[in-house]
Amino acid sequence: MQSNQNWQIGTLFGIPLFLDPLWFVIVGLATINFGSSYQQWGNVIAWSAGLIMALLLFTSVLLHELGHSLVAQSQGIKVNSITLFFFGGIAAIEEESKTPGKAFQVAIAGPAVSIVLFFFLNLGTNFIDDQTLLNFMVKDLARINLIVALFNLIPGLPLDGGQVLKAALWKVTGNRFQAVHWAAQSGKILGYIAIALGFVVEFFTQEFITGLWMVLLGWFAIRNANSYDNVTTLQETLLKLVAADAMSRDFRVVDANQSLREFADIYLLENAPHQVYFAASEGRYRGLVKVEDLRNIQRSEWETTTLINIVHPLDTIPSANESTPLAEVISKLEDEQLNQITVLSPAGAVAGIIDRSDAVKCLAKSLNLRIAESEIKRIKEEGSFPPGLQLGVIAKSISKK
Repeated sequence: MQSNQNWQIGTLFGIPLFLDPLWFVIVGLATINFGSSYQQWGNVIAWSAGLIMALLLFTSVLLHELGHSLVAQSQGIKVNSITLFFFGGIAAIEEESKTPGKAFQVAIAGPAVSIVLFFFLNLGTNFIDDQTLLNFMVKDLARINLIVALFNLIPGLPLDGGQVLKAALWKVTGNRFQAVHWAAQSGKILGYIAIALGFVVEFFTQEFITGLWMVLLGWFAIRNANSYDNVTTLQETLLKLVAADAMSRDFRVVDANQSLREFADIYLLENAPHQVYFAASEGRYRGLVKVEDLRNIQRSEWETTTLINIVHPLDTIPSANESTPLAEVISKLEDEQLNQITVLSPAGAVAGIIDRSDAVKCLAKSLNLRIAESEIKRIKEEGSFPPGLQLGVIAKSISKK
């Protein structure tokens, strides 16, 4: 899911391309950096070349991310987007590869593209006059691609090297979740080291920009490593939970032989009517009553029409068994854009219902998280998960396993 602040600039190989507004900041800084070093060719040429180099820098980043994306696509994995932002680029890959070997292939593809670019660009300088601006630019771009490759191979999430480390640990331990936790821990340690080195550089060398950049990179690494850690913990928890753990009995059972008029008078005119109704008769559930169906029937027929005539039988409505993994229930809620899913007992009776608020409450309880009642109420009323919690995507990534 993309932030509304990001701008889509097109698609490549079916992958939407986005720009974060902060991308323009780094393009400006890169232009100043390159333009300053090309001043011997005059102001106009220098600053023009600086801008071209800044754009070529991000073209290289885009190709790097395309490397990851195309390998993921070759494995049947959907790539939701590629976003260029302040720290470079990121490919939003929907799910994990099925094996450690395939995960390694996706991880190493980006650095491999950067290294190939380095060799080709470096080779190209042999065919360009040494004293020309073009030669300097190609050499700079080659060096940048090598730096991008080597930097990304640092063994800690969220960097590609962290993904490689995760794949290796996954292969050794056989446990993908444990591998992610360890690779994320490595990323956090490296992030704290980068922050400390940044302050050391600022204090002893007075290189404020270099030090600040190292601090920002360290903060970025820690933030994203924590995100990997948290998402993995969420995935592990989801795999342990089933529909019976999350379902509620926030529904009302009504008489299937009741007329629509009686039903409307008794239940729909209440101050706080229940949103979900099941009709039953002779000790059996007959089906789900959808209040909106009453609008399709003439008021004059409400006296003679009973609920049994309009119910939706249990075998025709979205449902799950008590033992259905909660991840599958959440995926179904999102994929089919349902308000709730009915949970059936082994005997085929209604055991409960699950909506998005029930899923969030269950996860919060399992993870010992505090979520305000007002937020739970909002989730129930709006039928959407919190913007920062892409629970549908997370559930989908493991329900396919």
